[in-house]
Amino acid sequence: MSALTGSTSATTVLLCGVGGQGTILAADVLAHAALAAGEVAKVSEIHGMAQRGGAVTTVVRFGDAVNSMVCDPGTADCVVSFETTEALRNLSSVKEGGYLLVADEAILPLPVAAGKASMPAHARETLLGYGATLIPAGALAAEAGSPKSTNIVLLGALSTRLPFAREVWEQVVADRVPPKTVETNLAAFRAGRAFALDAAQAQEGEMQA
Repeated sequence: MSALTGSTSATTVLLCGVGGQGTILAADVLAHAALAAGEVAKVSEIHGMAQRGGAVTTVVRFGDAVNSMVCDPGTADCVVSFETTEALRNLSSVKEGGYLLVADEAILPLPVAAGKASMPAHARETLLGYGATLIPAGALAAEAGSPKSTNIVLLGALSTRLPFAREVWEQVVADRVPPKTVETNLAAFRAGRAFALDAAQAQEGEMQA
């Protein structure tokens, strides 16, 4: 049964960012966590340019059965974005009742860096208006001792929304990252998870106030 929809349809998670941010590894860890939890899981081909600075979008689908890897507009249960501009670009992918987890940083796209375009105005405000959870993933990764592990911080946040046991997630992280980085990546995962749990608790408190 799908973790998010309560039906036999697959759960769809779209991960987006730019080359060099670790979206591919994040998709790999998510898919293997689903497999370890007894789900069928598949990862789409990567769209865009994977070199540093180019947009990268990956789709992971899991559930009792995965019959298609198509992620049409309005069909993603969750969008996990590694920065705010890509989150805006992929807003249309989120289904009604879905959610956004976004690293609270902006990276200049190639056209902006080349002076051929400008950054979108009020990106954070727009995302918050759509109910996105903004996560200081870079700062949390640095505090964990691994500045490059923003991807694992975001997976820690995502883990609070999925029914896979924390122990499953942590074992998969340990298995999939380079051996020398296991401890710092686990610290990054736990930091992202703790931040998301605190954010959810604070939001619940505001709703009850």
